[in-house]
Amino acid sequence: MQYVRSKLFDVFLVLWTVLLSLAIPVMWILDSPPRAVRKLAHIWTGGIDHGLRHIVGLNHVERGRENIPRGPFVIMANHQSPWETLILSHKFPEAAFVAKAELGRIPAVGWCLKNYPMIMIDRAAGAKAMRQLIAESKAVIGDGRPIIIFPEGTRRHLREPVEFRRGIELLYSELQVPVLPVALNSGAFWGPDRPYRRKGTITISYLPPIAPGMNREEFRKMAQSLLQAEKERLLAGLQAGTPHDAAAG
Repeated sequence: MQYVRSKLFDVFLVLWTVLLSLAIPVMWILDSPPRAVRKLAHIWTGGIDHGLRHIVGLNHVERGRENIPRGPFVIMANHQSPWETLILSHKFPEAAFVAKAELGRIPAVGWCLKNYPMIMIDRAAGAKAMRQLIAESKAVIGDGRPIIIFPEGTRRHLREPVEFRRGIELLYSELQVPVLPVALNSGAFWGPDRPYRRKGTITISYLPPIAPGMNREEFRKMAQSLLQAEKERLLAGLQAGTPHDAAAG
């Protein structure tokens, strides 16, 4: 039954995306104003969250919202599934994701990413990509918008340790704004090793922000350790059947 519900969500997602895509020509005629693009994306992700709740039975709770800084900041989250990309975008509709450049070639999605605008990085470009990352991130922070980055670089299996790629420590040292660690257990319900989406409740845990001022290596070790420890705590809660964290299906 859960497999059927997951497949019904796939149908809903396609229809919902096609429906919202009808607004793209209008946006294009209006020169794709970023605020309007972000509003359209917010409606799209909100509909996806609604579909996940009511079709799949996949809900979520948030812990530690009081830790979210005021003003510009960087969100760094562990990455286990497409879920956090969609839902964090909805939670922080003004935020710019650090995303791989090849996503810009996807119809409709690419248009949205470019006009949001997101920070689109060619990871094969080496030092040039790092310079681009810093320059575009400074522009986003200068606009008063937050940045969302998945320091692991790609989705990882539920039990794999948190391991950062290069990038987050550069943002930390160059931007001089707080970094908000965000841990999730989404992979228990929708991950690369799951044949279909499971019902249950994902937890988003906002940890105390890391203030600027540490050296890069100290920050990297602390940030990686914080996300690893909180991820393990969330997974332990699932195994123990902690309220709001129990997976089902």
